[in-house]
Amino acid sequence: MISGVSSSLSGLFAFTKKLSNAANNVANVNTDEYKKTTATIVEDKNSLPRVNIDRLDTPGSIVQETDGTMRELSNVELAEEFPQMMISQRGYEANIKALQIQNETIGSLLDIIG
Repeated sequence: MISGVSSSLSGLFAFTKKLSNAANNVANVNTDEYKKTTATIVEDKNSLPRVNIDRLDTPGSIVQETDGTMRELSNVELAEEFPQMMISQRGYEANIKALQIQNETIGSLLDIIG
């Protein structure tokens, strides 16, 4: 049986990893030839969230320098990363709230017993 605390903690870890992945992509948006990674939350064998990280090898934009050389930019799109960061933040907040409610419930139960 999976406890509520265990489930919420797994959710916190998953959304932290997803947010960290998006932050890493944003930090490398101006790094030439950087290939972004995607973080997808999936269910593990215990029905808990787990994060799969995949690298996207699609090429970035190619620009020509003033000396005629070509250079590849990163394939990170900020318009994709910021919504992912907001989704991760809301998921993190939801799991924190679930932990707070569990804490209050256990506290009330101990008050009744004690």
